[in-house]
Amino acid sequence: MEFLSHLHPRIVHYPIALFVIYALFEIIGILFKKDFFSKAAFLILFLGLVGAIAAVLTGNSAADAVQQLNKVRALIPVEAVSDHVDYANFTLWYFAGILVLRTFVVLNKKFIGGVKYLFIALSLIGVFLVYKTGELGGRLVYKYGAGTDVMKIEFERKPAPDGLRFKTPKGK
Repeated sequence: MEFLSHLHPRIVHYPIALFVIYALFEIIGILFKKDFFSKAAFLILFLGLVGAIAAVLTGNSAADAVQQLNKVRALIPVEAVSDHVDYANFTLWYFAGILVLRTFVVLNKKFIGGVKYLFIALSLIGVFLVYKTGELGGRLVYKYGAGTDVMKIEFERKPAPDGLRFKTPKGK
């Protein structure tokens, strides 16, 4: 399923945006008592979860591809990939839990009073998880070059006969 790894950067931004919009709509709907925003928040949460499932599936494929490359030539620390994968999986399950809980509360007509404010807190915690997952993913790309053409060139470059690698001069 390595072919899915190339889709990860194209897919991952949708659940990021949808989860942030979910939190904003949840807050607006509750604080300003706007039923439209509360209902829209529920739909956006569902769509964000669908997008997150796709992002995690393609991300797992990308992580597998990195593991295969690291067997030949270690370029990306395993811990960096593992941290991103762990946060992504936890974030997916966290928002799935919010969706299940919110569905249960709404169907039982308990989405009132303090329970509503609990969802504001849960959505903001979720946004932090999205931020942290994105930060770790961004580090894989911008620090280690994961998924970039530069990484492909670096991987294909043959080491010098004495085992030394080319180093860029300081300041460049």
